[in-house]
Amino acid sequence: MSGKIRIKDIATRAGVSVGTVDRVLHKRPNVSEESKKRVEEALKEMDYKPNVYASALAYNKSYKFCCLLPKHTSEAYWEEIELGITKAIEFRRDFQLDIAFKFYSRLNSNSFKENYEDCLKENPDGVILVPSNLKDTKRFTDQLHENSTPFVLLDSYLPELNPLSFYGQDSLQSGYFAAKMLMLIAKDEKSIMLMKQTKDGKVPSTQQENREVGFRHYMNEYFPAVKIIEVNLPLDEERKSYEDILESFFQSHPQIHHCITLNSKAHIVGEFLLNTKRRNIQIMGYDVVHKNAKCLRQGSISFLIAQHAFQQGFSSVDALFRAIVLKKDVQPINYMPIELLSKENIDFYHRMRI
Repeated sequence: MSGKIRIKDIATRAGVSVGTVDRVLHKRPNVSEESKKRVEEALKEMDYKPNVYASALAYNKSYKFCCLLPKHTSEAYWEEIELGITKAIEFRRDFQLDIAFKFYSRLNSNSFKENYEDCLKENPDGVILVPSNLKDTKRFTDQLHENSTPFVLLDSYLPELNPLSFYGQDSLQSGYFAAKMLMLIAKDEKSIMLMKQTKDGKVPSTQQENREVGFRHYMNEYFPAVKIIEVNLPLDEERKSYEDILESFFQSHPQIHHCITLNSKAHIVGEFLLNTKRRNIQIMGYDVVHKNAKCLRQGSISFLIAQHAFQQGFSSVDALFRAIVLKKDVQPINYMPIELLSKENIDFYHRMRI
């Protein structure tokens, strides 16, 4: 077996010293062409397969990664991704990996640019990135390509950026699935509410845009007569204004019993419904953040779709590690499971999987 072949065995076969074999294996200088050829022929004849982990450790090089995430509060969806990344760095600590986090505001168009410029100044070996809009993100990734810096996309898959790898859900399919699950319990309704959060009239991510495309595709195909009534909770407004907007909406639309949001903030509506004792209305949403899970257990949220945020973060580091440190190929597209949770099964959902 190739795993049992010793450097001494290779040296004997090639007729060179152990030191010469070591220099060839680790691509070090001071080896004649003749000796190098003899060692390479011996390796081929013996079907030698190097231990990439041992080689990487022996190389004794440190690696710096950079991660750009949206700014977030505690217990937010992004916090789980951040935790997954941190745990992966700890898991590979023997290989001297380090990570620098940069947090940009989705409410400030200059914030993303300022943070990616800071990232470029650090000359990282690899980058993990949650995209901003396509135009700004492409400026960044074009520079990464120019620097031959591999990067992994999370959250939104933008194939035109040509990333090393992507981790996240298939947003179109996820939105389609969300509509299908919602209409299992809302099939007799004449109208439903779609809650959105926008800045300057737009949702803050390509992922949410694509989910809505998938959602509306299902509704147009199977429930074209059901009216979708939108309510907007602007991202740059205070929570008190959200309560006023929701109170006005539900008073004006007493026929609404089922709602959906395609982001992680279903709890805003869920908590409002509980506080105003509207027990005959539910909302469906995304992500197993603490406030969402609490509303799900209390009945104001009907379903949650989990995205396995921790696993996304952990796997993104692992992809960079395999490509940069181990020089291995990685899977370019990695769609996460679209997992439906209710109050009956949420306690069996494992948020942290390695």
